[in-house]
Amino acid sequence: MTSPATTGQHQSITRELRQWIASQTAEGHGRDAVLQAMLAAGWSHQLATEALTETPSAAVRVPWPEAAASSLRLDAGDRQVAISTVMRTPDLLVLENLLDADECLALIAAARPRLRRSLTVAVETGGEEMHDDRTSDGMFFTRGESGLVATIEARIAKLLDWPVENGEGLQVLRYGPGAEYKPHYDYFDPAEAGSATILARGGQRVATLIMYLQEPVEGGATVFPDLRLQVVPRRGSAVFFSYSQAHPSSQSLHGGMPVLAGEKWIATKWLREREFV
Repeated sequence: MTSPATTGQHQSITRELRQWIASQTAEGHGRDAVLQAMLAAGWSHQLATEALTETPSAAVRVPWPEAAASSLRLDAGDRQVAISTVMRTPDLLVLENLLDADECLALIAAARPRLRRSLTVAVETGGEEMHDDRTSDGMFFTRGESGLVATIEARIAKLLDWPVENGEGLQVLRYGPGAEYKPHYDYFDPAEAGSATILARGGQRVATLIMYLQEPVEGGATVFPDLRLQVVPRRGSAVFFSYSQAHPSSQSLHGGMPVLAGEKWIATKWLREREFV
């Protein structure tokens, strides 16, 4: 990667700087890497992040099963998965029978003893923190932790044509009555101070797969406010969506509506640009 020339003590966002940012992202450098190059060259953090936000970047490659455009079913290796909804702006799929009932129950049983109050990413530090917007209980399986987890991860990798090693560990969440997750984005904002630490582990998040392990009696839909879309949670089904840019223009704003009765259990898989370590 080349280094962007500074403009001396009085730095400003110039046409040349925008062209340099666009050329670096077009060559495949992630926005976090571009930010670090600017900081190393002497640009202030505030101006560098403003320039990145203002400069359209080349979209990164994201997971997407090409057969989704023409097929009613997708090959997931050990099974065929039905498609009930396809959207391309943004890329979104609703999938049926991704998991069978026994797999859903087994994941719940394995996760239940390890549940703790769910945390969110602390954007200022790159760590985790408790937040009122998220009121579920959750836990993480390490990648390949058990035969069941490894089977599901291999199925996802085949389905979405994305390497197993580019996935974060499988997260299981329980939403009891009244629990919700208010609308949010899953990508990491490059402008936040803590993002560099997070992105160093595998680059940007580029896609999310939410699998429904248990449907509540009432409520609990996954909502996409920008799309005016609600996905009803049904055991074994899933919703997949990708976001090629870490920006609201990705239309990937989503949330879990409050559970009104019963319990909702989900398993979430986040996919990164490169190997997650």
